[in-house]
Amino acid sequence: MTTETDYFADDPRTNLERMLAGDLYIADDPEIARLQQRAMRLAARYQAAYIEDTAAARPVLADLLGSVGEGVDVRPPLHVDYGSNIAIGARTFVNYNLTALDVAQITIGEDCQIGPNVQLLTPTHPVEPQPRRDKLEAALPITIGDNVWLGGGAIVCPGVTIGDNSVIGAGAVVTKDVPADVVAVGNPARPVRSI
Repeated sequence: MTTETDYFADDPRTNLERMLAGDLYIADDPEIARLQQRAMRLAARYQAAYIEDTAAARPVLADLLGSVGEGVDVRPPLHVDYGSNIAIGARTFVNYNLTALDVAQITIGEDCQIGPNVQLLTPTHPVEPQPRRDKLEAALPITIGDNVWLGGGAIVCPGVTIGDNSVIGAGAVVTKDVPADVVAVGNPARPVRSI
């Protein structure tokens, strides 16, 4: 049961406008639902096209995502909230079953290797119980530098930046920024050596 609190009494923006600004919002906006449905349709179309002809699937991927560099290979299935807030740099390879919740911007650099079942999660929710019960959420961007390798099953949390050339071990949970040129493993992920 929700309270009668009007969190946005003095804010004339729509929930979509609040979301795009990185502010708290409630995901009940009809435009948000329309954009999510569009992303699901395009992701399904991409998967079907990829199975038949990877070259023919590329325009669908380009329509789904905000930016796709030359030579990018994304193996479906691909799960996104909107897709339009995702940029993938040239020559990056994304293995099966990436979940990229792009409420905020997700930037993946050039020459990256993304293992299967990786999760890039930008949404955040209040720790306090009542605002969370009232369905408030926000998001923080994720940035992955050039030539990064995310091992299978790695999870990258909201607001994280991973520096160039770093390797994130399989199954790692990245809760804080990782500098360039390191190997980071564990939960929470910590650098264990330099490269």
